[in-house]
Parts: sequence; structure tokens; C-alpha cells
Amino acid sequence: MEHLLGGAGEVGWIGLKALLLYLTAVIGLRFGSRRTLADLSPFDFVAAVAVGAIVGRIPNAHDASYLTGIATLGAVLAGHWCVTRLHASPSVGHLLDPAPRLLVVDATVLERDLARCGLTRADLYALLRRQGVEDLSEVRFAILEARGQLSIIRRANARREMGGLVQSVVAGQARVDPRP
Repeated sequence: MEHLLGGAGEVGWIGLKALLLYLTAVIGLRFGSRRTLADLSPFDFVAAVAVGAIVGRIPNAHDASYLTGIATLGAVLAGHWCVTRLHASPSVGHLLDPAPRLLVVDATVLERDLARCGLTRADLYALLRRQGVEDLSEVRFAILEARGQLSIIRRANARREMGGLVQSVVAGQARVDPRP
């Protein structure tokens, strides 16, 4: 029966190790950048999954101490801190996040750019519907942002002149992917 349920002392130490690792992770993450789940970049997501795996595995591992857990957590959090700082650097940041990509211009879907983003028309239409777009003719620009959100510039809200926020994406994409 003890093999099935374990000893009371062992369960207590596992619980204590889990609690200490959880608190260590919370304190470590507290000093990191504040982002919402929707704004997680790929490196933020990897760090969150790694921290969860460490906090979930180390307490149950008989061959891993709390000190081992702290060392592992510290390495992951330090690596994440370094990548976050590099992300803020203009010379490296563009390598970590893709540039925004135009998917729709004046109600015309840019098929090549849609395919480059790994999206189908059905995916695009679902994203447009989520933002209250009922007809493609309403869309002046649809931009897939670096973090995966879709920004919509509607025709009714658009001025004659293209705004600076959109102009930089259009100009940047034209340099990267010239159209015939």
C-alpha cells in the first residue's frame, strides 16, 4: 500500500519542494517584463512553458533537489532576460519578431503574403469576422502584426492620405517584396 500511496514524509517534502519552486518562479517572473498572454512572443512562450515544466517536474523527481530546480529556473530566467534585452535592441530585435505583413489592400487579398504567413482565406475571413468586418469591401488594409494579431484599417475610417503607422508597413513590405 505504501508503494501506491507513498510515505507521508515523502509527500510532505514533494509538496514543500513544489511550493518553494513555485514561489521562486513567481519571484523570478515578477522581475521580467509584463506582458499579457496574447502579447507573448515566441521566446516568452518558450520561457513560460520551460518554467512550467521545471516547476511541474522537479518536485516529483527523486534525483532532483530544490537547489537543482533553482539552478534550472535561474538558467531559464537568465536566458529569457538576455533575449528580452536583445529584443529591445534595434540591431537584433528585427531578427526575433517578424515584420508586420499586409494581407489585404483596398479589399484585395494578397494571396502570396497570406501564404507566406501560413494562413488560408478561411483563416483571414475568420480573423476579419472577429473584428466585426462583414464584407471585404470594408477593408482598406489588413495587417498581420508581429505577434499574430490582425489590425484592420477600414475604408470608412481611413483618411485620403495614408497614416504614418500604415505607411511604414506598406513601405517596408514594398522594400522586402517588390510587386511587378
